[in-house]
Amino acid sequence: MSKIYINSIRENPSLVDGIGYRTVVFLQGCYFKCSGCHNKSTWDIKNGQEMSINELANILKEKAFNKKITISGGEPLMQKDALLELLKELDGYDIFLYTGHEYEDVPEEILKYLKYIKVGRFIEELKSSTTPFVGSTNQRFIEVKHNG
Repeated sequence: MSKIYINSIRENPSLVDGIGYRTVVFLQGCYFKCSGCHNKSTWDIKNGQEMSINELANILKEKAFNKKITISGGEPLMQKDALLELLKELDGYDIFLYTGHEYEDVPEEILKYLKYIKVGRFIEELKSSTTPFVGSTNQRFIEVKHNG
C-alpha cells in the first residue's frame, strides 16, 4: 500500500487558500527551502506523518463536504508519485495545487486532475499581499484548462 507524508490537515476550511471554502492539506517535504518561507516545518520529510494514500483520501473526502481541496506544502511534487495516486482517489474534486515549480514542469498526468494551480517559488524580495493566492509577484495563479 502506497504511503504519503503529510504535515497537517487544516482543522477548519479556508477562504484564503484558493477560490471558495476549501479543505487544506499540507504535504511534508520541500527541496526548494525558499528564504522567508512561512512553512519551514514542512521542509524535512522525516518530520511528517506517514499515512496510506487511501486513508488520507478518505479523511479529505469526509472533511471536504463541498469537494473543494487545496494541496500545499512543503512542495507537493517532492512526493510526485504519491500525489498522483492521491489525485486519482480524489477524481471529480475541485483541486488547487500549490507548487514552487513552473507550470511547464508540472507533469500533464497531474495537471489533468487540477482545477487551479499556483506556480513559482516564493521570492522574499518580491513578497506581495495584493494578488490573491500568491505570496510573491513572480508566482502565478492559473485556472487549468482541460481539452475535451
